[in-house]
Amino acid sequence: MNRRKFVTRGTAGMAAMLVSSASIGKSAPGIREAAAPVTSGPQRYDLMKEVMKYRKIDTHAHIYWTDDSPETQLDYGRRLGIEKQVISRYLDVMPGTPDQFRKFNDLTIKAIKKYPDHLLGGFVLNPVYKQESLDEIKRCTDAGMIGTGELYYQVKINDPKYFPIIEKLIDLKMIIHSHGECQLGVGGYRMKYNGYKQPNTSIPEDFVDIARRYPEGIFQYAHIGMGGDWEYECKLFRDYPNIYVDTSGSNNAENMIDFAVSHLGEDRLFFASDNSYYQSVGKILAANLTERQKQKIFFDNYNNLLKKGGRGVD
Repeated sequence: MNRRKFVTRGTAGMAAMLVSSASIGKSAPGIREAAAPVTSGPQRYDLMKEVMKYRKIDTHAHIYWTDDSPETQLDYGRRLGIEKQVISRYLDVMPGTPDQFRKFNDLTIKAIKKYPDHLLGGFVLNPVYKQESLDEIKRCTDAGMIGTGELYYQVKINDPKYFPIIEKLIDLKMIIHSHGECQLGVGGYRMKYNGYKQPNTSIPEDFVDIARRYPEGIFQYAHIGMGGDWEYECKLFRDYPNIYVDTSGSNNAENMIDFAVSHLGEDRLFFASDNSYYQSVGKILAANLTERQKQKIFFDNYNNLLKKGGRGVD
C-alpha cells in the first residue's frame, strides 16, 4: 500500500468511527448504548461549607487567666461555626478552697456577661466544703450559669461527699460534667492508676457507680478523645443510659466516634472540644454518620437536656 492509499483509508476509517459514535443511541432496538465519555475530573469537596452547615454547641470548653481569653476561644468558634461554648475554669489547684473556686467562677461569670450570645457558663466547686458548694451553686445559677463545668480531681465523683451536691443538681435538672481518665492497658492488662495522677481522679468505674446510685442524674464524662482507653469507656457505659460522653480531646483515633455511637447510641454523644477546636469538628465530620446523627451530636443531644431545665438554646 502506498502512502496516498494509507492516508485515504485511514481517514475514512476514522470518519466511520466518529459517525458510529455519534449515532449510538439512535440505532436499532437491541443495540446496547455506549457509556457517555468522562468529560470532567473529580468533584471538588468544599470542606468549610460542610463545617458551617451544622449548628454546634461546644459542651466542654475552657477560659484562661490570659489577656486573650476568651476572645481567642471565641475566634476559633466563629471560624468553625460553633454557636455556643460552655466554658469553665476547671479547678486545677489544691486543695480547692471556697475562696479558690469562687475566684475561678468569677472569671467565667465575667466572660458570659461580656459575651452572652456566644458563651454559656459552667461552675466548679469542691464537695469537701458542702455548704459553701451548695451556696456557690445558687450564686452561679443566679448569675445565669447552666450547670457544672468540668469538675476536677479534688474528690471522686462517686464519693459520698458528692451526694448532696448531686441531689441538688438533679433538683435543678442540670448536667453533671466531670473530668475522668482511663489509662490504656498493655498486653491485655489494665494499668494501675498510679501514673502521676491525683489519687482522687475519677475513673469509668466511678461514673458507673454514681450513675447506678442516681439513675435520674445526668452525667457527662469528659473527653473520650484525651488519649485514654475510649473503647473500654464506651463498653463500660453501654448499659447506663444516664451517662453521656463528650467527644473532646486532641486525639483523633480512627473509628472512635463510630465505635461510641455503636455502643452508646447516637443520642448519648455530645460534641465538645476541650479547646482542641478543629480536631473535634473534624472527627465528627470524618465519622460514618448520617446527617441526622451529625445534627444530634453537634447540637440537639445537649440542647434537649438543657431544655429540660428551662435553659435551652433557641
